[in-house]
Amino acid sequence: MTKNNRVLFLCTGNYYRSRYAEEIFNHRVGRERLGWQAFSRAVAEKLSPENVGPISLHTLEALQARGIAPGGATRNPVLCTLDDFAQAELVVALKDAEHRPMIAQRFAGVAHRVQYWDVDDIEDLDPKTALGKIDELVGLLIASLQIHDR
Repeated sequence: MTKNNRVLFLCTGNYYRSRYAEEIFNHRVGRERLGWQAFSRAVAEKLSPENVGPISLHTLEALQARGIAPGGATRNPVLCTLDDFAQAELVVALKDAEHRPMIAQRFAGVAHRVQYWDVDDIEDLDPKTALGKIDELVGLLIASLQIHDR
């Protein structure tokens, strides 16, 4: 997979929002044979010990409800590195106010490449609403990629 067809989704812990975005994106582009692939990472400096298991149960349940078998359900969260930015054509952080400062601090040299969405974490927005927002935003992103690829 070349840089030109990879999307990097970022959230704080790579456990809930970014993992859902990655799985939904990969499912949809696979179904539509678009030739893009997503991966996801955490922008926090270290992973949270509060996260139980490799991926959020809210993420797994929402994927199951949509009939999607997650390809990365057994993968543990991964911290973002500069190399991850180098491997992505597009970089999307799930919450502007939360992630912009982290990205500016940890990845100042590539921070300008990040697009920001506005999806709150679980303590500020219920999972059904948050993951529904991600569904919608991933759909818009895929539509823009289809236009761009023509």
